[in-house]
Amino acid sequence: MKKKYIICFVACLYLAATGCKNALIEEPHSTLTPEYFSTAQGFQKGLDAAYAGNRSFWGNQDLFTMTVIGTDEFFTGKDGNNSINKYNSNYTTTNGQVEAVWKNCYYNINTCNGVIDNSLIVTGLSADVISRSVAEAKILRANYYFLLVQFYGDVSLNKNFQNTPKTSGTREPMAEVYDFIVNDLKEAIATPTLYANPKTTGAVAGELTRVAAQHLLAKVYLTRAGSLAKKSTDYTDAYNMAKTVITTGGMSLMQDFGDVFAEGNENSNEVLWNVQHTSNLAYNGPNNSGGADNVLNHMWVPQYELRPGMMRSVIYGRPYIRCSPTRWLTDVAFQERVNDTRYNKTFLTTWICNNASSIPKWPKVLPPGAPAGAIPEQNKFAVGDTAIFMPGFAVSPAKIAASRYLLIPPDGYDFTLAPYMKKYNDTKRADLNYPSIRPVIVYRLAETYLIAAEAAYMGGATQQDALDNINIVRRRAAYPNPNPAVMNVTSIPSLDFILDERTRELCGENIRWLDLVRTGKLLERVKLYNAEAGANIKPFHVLRPIPQKQIDAVTTGPKYPQNLGWF
Repeated sequence: MKKKYIICFVACLYLAATGCKNALIEEPHSTLTPEYFSTAQGFQKGLDAAYAGNRSFWGNQDLFTMTVIGTDEFFTGKDGNNSINKYNSNYTTTNGQVEAVWKNCYYNINTCNGVIDNSLIVTGLSADVISRSVAEAKILRANYYFLLVQFYGDVSLNKNFQNTPKTSGTREPMAEVYDFIVNDLKEAIATPTLYANPKTTGAVAGELTRVAAQHLLAKVYLTRAGSLAKKSTDYTDAYNMAKTVITTGGMSLMQDFGDVFAEGNENSNEVLWNVQHTSNLAYNGPNNSGGADNVLNHMWVPQYELRPGMMRSVIYGRPYIRCSPTRWLTDVAFQERVNDTRYNKTFLTTWICNNASSIPKWPKVLPPGAPAGAIPEQNKFAVGDTAIFMPGFAVSPAKIAASRYLLIPPDGYDFTLAPYMKKYNDTKRADLNYPSIRPVIVYRLAETYLIAAEAAYMGGATQQDALDNINIVRRRAAYPNPNPAVMNVTSIPSLDFILDERTRELCGENIRWLDLVRTGKLLERVKLYNAEAGANIKPFHVLRPIPQKQIDAVTTGPKYPQNLGWF
């Protein structure tokens, strides 16, 4: 469906948004006015619109930019952002990604408020449908507020639908915002009509269910525990809620880590919640870089097409070259590749020749060590042969010179070409330039185990509980090894080890910046592992700036406060 709905936030801007929740029936509908919200049709379309807002985050370039790059995992690629990723002087309160995430959160919060507020007066729907819709709207609202409080700290807390402009605004303490999030999630979880999990009869792909709300609540507790709003029970509550998902949620890990992000597996038993994207490109957009498009298939792709024997293709993707992996990520975090299979299942390191016109030729004088069959001034390889290979370990210049294909050891990685994160590849697109139509996995059970492990390690349960949960994830990483216990660890030496494990399991899944802030490790690890960002990052960068447009739009009453360090 295509929906246009009137929404507003503290700065009281009005915008239209498009999208749909689940059944992607493309047909235009009228504006969601306050009066329309109270009708059965308007109420349901309001919930659809609140779901559709997620497409402006999961799949969108803005959330990707704010969570993936400028961390210990990724730095700026050749065509990446030259400000927020590097924490340099170009990163200011007018940053477009920062503004877009703030704005879109409040737009969608207001739509959720419209659903919740009008549930008391809507007619023509059963009580079960209304109560389940309210529960889902509360989970959505909690999710949007969770993004806001993690990125910006104290934020405006709008609890009810706004249909008239406002020119004043205040920021509530993050403790109050967290309490509101927790209350929304607890009320949703306690709703009898909320579907138990995505596999429950009646639930459709992309619909929020009890296990997703429980997972989110566990994550909220864990995150609050590392903030100034922490409560003494947060780690215990995070552990207990995560274990509730694990033991009673009815979900399970896939046998092979490599299958989790395989095309077509976005609704597997491991996936607690995903965000749907429509196959009707007329209702995506507004272009191939933002809006509701899923462009995650483009973001990591390096400049492979300029290398001998290669040209752009749907299989290898359109090279946006937005980011490149740090050497810590490729060489240290994923150093163990004998028993841990996740490196080769996370990164693409081999390209097969697809361009006959650019195949390189051997020189007149063959280099020492040239392979048998090499003929001077003849092609080094053919279409269908390996054109580029990154072995992941050091190789001598002599061996590189004698190789048929372009052999690139780690010292040869640069911001144009390096191993790239392939979880979001979409090889079924009709055209190279198309965005992806794959659903984006937001929450999955493997992270629930890691939440439980971290919460236990931090005091929410025993150290044995921490080990038990992290080892479940690690043993899965050994597949198909018949002895997965080789991946077990007998101790967790530090919080850094848990962060390393989160990298190996969750690399590129739109959460790393948030993980580092939650654990108080952003500055330390960026300085250690990301040279371009580490040179500029400052303590105040643990919060994003309040968008300047928001501050300028508050013209009545006290000035809207900016985060410390930003001006």
